[in-house]
Amino acid sequence: MLKHHLLHPEINQIIGRAGHHSKVLIADGNYPAYNTLGAKAELVSLNLAPGLVTVRQVLEVLVTAMPIEAVNVMGIPDDDPYAGQGDPPVWAEFRETLDAAHVHTPLKPILKFDFYDAVASRDHVLTIQTGDQALWANVLLTMGVRQPGE
Repeated sequence: MLKHHLLHPEINQIIGRAGHHSKVLIADGNYPAYNTLGAKAELVSLNLAPGLVTVRQVLEVLVTAMPIEAVNVMGIPDDDPYAGQGDPPVWAEFRETLDAAHVHTPLKPILKFDFYDAVASRDHVLTIQTGDQALWANVLLTMGVRQPGE
């Protein structure tokens, strides 16, 4: 039996095969997940209904199953109506989730179209599509390495 919280067999298999620098995207319900897959990446659809499941719920589970080196969010372009309003509220939830899991990696925004490019890189192994309706709720995790004793 697994000790971490992740039970989904396909997601476990994909992150189990992945290694250092591999990228896992947790996408909100509006993200064009299929169109931005990396060449060798797989798509797992967990978008059961609007709001189910959320990016935060998936993040809470993934932090128990993989070491995290970097956390990127989709940055807001200057010409977007949301620009200039500060961080989207969901980003505070992501920070809380990471802090609770003792992942002390800051959220680093990557502007929208550069974010798409980062996702479609050769290191992209998995996109998990959620039904999250929060704005700007996409999180790109870069896998780190296990530390001695973990």
